[in-house]
Amino acid sequence: MIKKTYLCTPFSADIRLKPYFSGYRKPGGVKEVLSLAFPMMISTACDGVMTFTDRLFLSRVGSEQMNAALGGGITFQTLTFFFVGLTGYSTALVAQYYGAKDLKMAPKTAFQAILITVAAWLVLLLIRPFVTALFPVLHLPANQIGYEAQYLNILILGGLFSMLRQTMSCFFTGIGRTRVVMTATITAMVVNVVLDYLLIFGHLGLPVMGVRGAALATVTGGFSALILLLIAYFRQSNRYTYSVMQSFHVDWKVMRKLIHYGYPAGLEMFLNFLAFFGMTILFQAQGPSEATATSIMFNWDLVSYIPLLGIEIAVTSMAGRYMGAGRPQVAHRAAISAIKTGLIYSAFVLILFLTIPEVLVRVFHPEIPGDLFEKAVPMAKLMIRIASLYVLAQAVVVAMIGTLRGAGDTFYTMVISVAANWIALPLICLCFFVFKLSVPTGWLMVVLCYLLFCLVIYKRFHTEKWKTISVIQH
Repeated sequence: MIKKTYLCTPFSADIRLKPYFSGYRKPGGVKEVLSLAFPMMISTACDGVMTFTDRLFLSRVGSEQMNAALGGGITFQTLTFFFVGLTGYSTALVAQYYGAKDLKMAPKTAFQAILITVAAWLVLLLIRPFVTALFPVLHLPANQIGYEAQYLNILILGGLFSMLRQTMSCFFTGIGRTRVVMTATITAMVVNVVLDYLLIFGHLGLPVMGVRGAALATVTGGFSALILLLIAYFRQSNRYTYSVMQSFHVDWKVMRKLIHYGYPAGLEMFLNFLAFFGMTILFQAQGPSEATATSIMFNWDLVSYIPLLGIEIAVTSMAGRYMGAGRPQVAHRAAISAIKTGLIYSAFVLILFLTIPEVLVRVFHPEIPGDLFEKAVPMAKLMIRIASLYVLAQAVVVAMIGTLRGAGDTFYTMVISVAANWIALPLICLCFFVFKLSVPTGWLMVVLCYLLFCLVIYKRFHTEKWKTISVIQH
């Protein structure tokens, strides 16, 4: 009989090591992966719903506000993703200490990540005016610039909540309590969607706030999730099991490990999103209809990809725990199980992208029909179909990357991932400014670069060099 991973309620801290290592007939198998990955897939899907709802509701107000939310959101992610990636490695580090049964080191790792997060937010506050001042020189549509600055300013001011939420989630994911993260994220989604409806459109006597309302809803949703995570973190049973109250000090040994293994992941996320930001600007600068088609396609691409991130996070945690326990072969088995799980999901996405692209596009129709949207429809349909070329490859890649990161092989994944994105950027420039090709052709270049990246990551995973990396033993 298979023992349950979670012994009590989602917020219970009565966690035992045994179920994660001998509670399954086949450690690292599909059942164990699903026990961790499914709550994380729900969590990341909820994040996708929040982003999707922002832009869906804003599309009813006007395409320029939807495009501003996309551009402002990508800018915020570009500014924060180095720190999110760096502190995100605390998932693997916590998991490795957990696997080694050194439980008191888990909250020490979490606190070092919290210190980095607070420092990062202060940096964002300082550079905020300089970032918004750049928008007019990026050749964005004139009616989009003001909305984009409003959206970004609010996200940065409330950024401490969203960044701390991610940091606290890493602790619970590292120790295998992904249902805590799922509960908090579902709460954030509900709060965000309700406030989107009220604030964007001005219901219940509230003023019509448009893009500012969407940003406020996002910040408030993140704050509500953070409160729930903190409640779980400071529960008596959690405090007792992990010696939480003794963790609130700088531990330079742990800090150095977190920075050493985390900075490649942070640099990777920052550089990749900087490239993605540049790609978005290049696509949107081709014209209003092209900007709308790009926003629609990226929205669906994001929604389809985000649940796979749940699998990546889960397999990072599992790989970290089994590597910490000295069982690399089980970590390898977990990666294969994660690939199988992801392929099932991705096959469903593939069918949708190929069979009903126009239905997906017209979800974003404005309240008042116009030529701008109708011109964007055929482009967006073709771009969604092109995206279907790599949806199955995504499932394989996230499992392998999660395993490599969990084992500590973060530098190699950074180099290959960054190279793929920054090769795509000049190719897009050549498409648009030298050969005068269409927006869908530029998107095809991005997809082909991603497929090449998949092959290189597979080769690294297949060498199994990651099984020899030692993180917590030195």
